[in-house]
Amino acid sequence: MNKRELVDSLGAIKAEIATLTAREKVLKDKLIALGESAIDGVMYRATVSTSERETLDMAAVRAKLSPQFMAAHTNVTTVTAVRVVARIRDAA
Repeated sequence: MNKRELVDSLGAIKAEIATLTAREKVLKDKLIALGESAIDGVMYRATVSTSERETLDMAAVRAKLSPQFMAAHTNVTTVTAVRVVARIRDAA
């Protein structure tokens, strides 16, 4: 597989994932709307649960702590990202 085929294959997969993710959200919303905690299908069982999640307000933390404290407790890691976007084709 050449470079262009790699990029196009990845882009196509990401487009499929976006479509599937949108479909997944619609189906999840419909299951939640049923108001049941467990629903059986023929091949799968869905469970719906509600919980609380705690998150840290980093803006408030940064406002209260000194830049030196934040720097002393900041971990740095190397991250490699691959982004794929659709190319805009010429109208001609």
